[in-house]
Amino acid sequence: MVRARPRIRTLLGLSTLAVACGGTREHVVRDCPPAPEAKAAEAAPSGPAPFVEQAIAPPGQHPFSVLDLLAFDRISDPQVSPNGKKVAFVVRKTDLEGNRGRSDLYVMGIDGSGPIRLTTDPESESSPRWTSDSETLYFLGKHEGTQQVFRVAIGETPTRVTDFPVDVGAILVGPGGTLLFSAEVFPECDGANEGPLACTAGLVRDRARKDRGSGVVHNRLFVRHWDQWKDGRRAQLFAWSPGGGGQPVHLSRGIDGDVPSKPFGGVEEWAVTPDGHGVVFAARVAGQTEPWSTNFDLFFAPLDGSAAPKNLTQKNPAWDTRPAFSPDGKTLAYVAMARPGYEADRFSLVLQPWPEGQPKILTGDWDRSVKEFTWSGDGKTIFAVAEDLGRTSLFAVDAATGAARELVRGGAIHDVQRVDDRLLFLRNDLSHPDEIFTAGLDGEAEQLSHLNDAKVAAADVGVAEQFSFPGHKNETVYGWVVRPPGLAEGDKAPVAFLIHGGPQGSYSDRWSYRWNPQTYAGAGYAVVMIDFHGSTGYGQAFTDTIQDDWGGAPLVDLQKGLAAALQRYPWLDGDRVCALGASYGGFMVNWIASQWQAPFRCLVNHDGVFDNRMMYYATEELWFPEWEHRGPYWQFGKQHEAHNPANHVDRWRLPMLVIHGGLDYRIPETQGIATFTALQRRGVPSRFLYFPDENHWVLKPVNSKVWHDNVLAWLDTWLRAPAAKPAK
Repeated sequence: MVRARPRIRTLLGLSTLAVACGGTREHVVRDCPPAPEAKAAEAAPSGPAPFVEQAIAPPGQHPFSVLDLLAFDRISDPQVSPNGKKVAFVVRKTDLEGNRGRSDLYVMGIDGSGPIRLTTDPESESSPRWTSDSETLYFLGKHEGTQQVFRVAIGETPTRVTDFPVDVGAILVGPGGTLLFSAEVFPECDGANEGPLACTAGLVRDRARKDRGSGVVHNRLFVRHWDQWKDGRRAQLFAWSPGGGGQPVHLSRGIDGDVPSKPFGGVEEWAVTPDGHGVVFAARVAGQTEPWSTNFDLFFAPLDGSAAPKNLTQKNPAWDTRPAFSPDGKTLAYVAMARPGYEADRFSLVLQPWPEGQPKILTGDWDRSVKEFTWSGDGKTIFAVAEDLGRTSLFAVDAATGAARELVRGGAIHDVQRVDDRLLFLRNDLSHPDEIFTAGLDGEAEQLSHLNDAKVAAADVGVAEQFSFPGHKNETVYGWVVRPPGLAEGDKAPVAFLIHGGPQGSYSDRWSYRWNPQTYAGAGYAVVMIDFHGSTGYGQAFTDTIQDDWGGAPLVDLQKGLAAALQRYPWLDGDRVCALGASYGGFMVNWIASQWQAPFRCLVNHDGVFDNRMMYYATEELWFPEWEHRGPYWQFGKQHEAHNPANHVDRWRLPMLVIHGGLDYRIPETQGIATFTALQRRGVPSRFLYFPDENHWVLKPVNSKVWHDNVLAWLDTWLRAPAAKPAK
């Protein structure tokens, strides 16, 4: 028997949020989001306030829901101490009353002892980095509205280390305790007498004081990127000695690019040289061509600033990143792509003798893309993480031959580090959030942390199973189904048909805090997910096939995949199916609306592409549509228009929930508004849910609850009730 979704009452004060629906304006009682804040992914309170952790999920055994997503402790950024006896990490807890996540630092023994909480400040702390004594950590924390570097010894009170006039963005501890850090500065401040940090702070103050009106002049792209408008500042790399004082040394001076890269780069793009006198870092020097370039290079800079950065990988016009030196210091390893302008090309491991020598592609014959890696202690093996047939596994790569063998099979493994003769990493799967694991070189994995065990056990989750079928051109395609818990033998469950984004992505065996299939299974819905042509982890040729074919082979795979699942699993109700997708998945929902209407009763489109022409001219990272559709729109308009949902609105008739974020500059909000306009003008039952303070993702806790409540209510309306007549 299908278990009905529990009606959870709001935990906060009630308010009304207007939601456009079916040509009228309904007022739906729900949690009210806070005022938008354009510069932050998560809202911050006006001032520090004590955070008392409260129960979010229902007590006792219960069906999984969004409240469980919010209740879990989110572990990230594990850092092994130099002596290999401890691991520091970040734990994010949800402050539902404050509508934000609050992060603290923890440390536990490699033997499983602990964990011990190191920070208790009401603000969030992040980026723990060990000093050489294995007893002290540097980290990033907020103080009086600015993010600075702090230091804490185990069992002691944290102290502030830096007092820079600008925020510190990322940190790495170098030799002798030297701090490498990033900060956003204006290029015109390079070489200023007072230093680029003070100069930048002064320019910001001057701009705020002058009567300039609200106009901002831009002379080149990016005008905005991901979820922030650009003001001319660049993230740059600096070195500074906490004991020596003085001005920080500007290491990336003259680099017309961000260090680390934006929007998601971090210290994995930096590596201190074996002699401790320099740093290798990744950057894209693109100037005017930045929005359509993926040419990231590796640069070397001396830590004393005595020379300008030197380009080490100038011969490769594609992406080079993630530098890491071998234990003996004789080899620089990094990952590189081969094709410029393509962000989903295969990352191969490259080895280059240090300090001089010709680079050699190590894994050119291995048809998998390396996401991250770490060296073995003897330098004979490189432990690499790669997607493989619906999982993200850990592989051992022979540093001499490039031969790879699977060492630990996913779920999803990431943040791998070496601990003497063992490996430490984070691991999750479709039924469990991240926990810390260790594994020996025999591949036997052992769970080290247990922060969420009790919460996982209390929430009834669906059983996930992978299947395969002959898809486009009869090539093997993989998918996943999740059976809702409590479904009685012989009963059928309505189906949530989830379509992943990317499009070079994957619905693999991994945990997610946004599109988690367990939230549907806990509400009584079966879930089907297909890794169509274009997905990652099945070989580069499989990934490449989606180029210039967005609505072709992927649609065939989705059609055949759903049919195969319905035939194989009799508990799927093929008469009650709703298709849901975000980003490219939202594009596919719009494409399905005209190209594949049966057997769907409803659709859900989050931040999806509606009009390929306007998408090209309004998005920020132009390399994406230019690769996908062969080039710029004015030269390759036919390719852009070949699978353009806007050209087929006359056939739309399926009820659709449209969701969009106001800070989404990847697929701007007008794409969602246009989708809703087309539906309304066609007379198709539709609803528009708008988050003015969210980007391409929904990150704030209350907004996440609103999102899930609305999506599940939409499914309930169209899949629980008798079939309604679609629009003509």
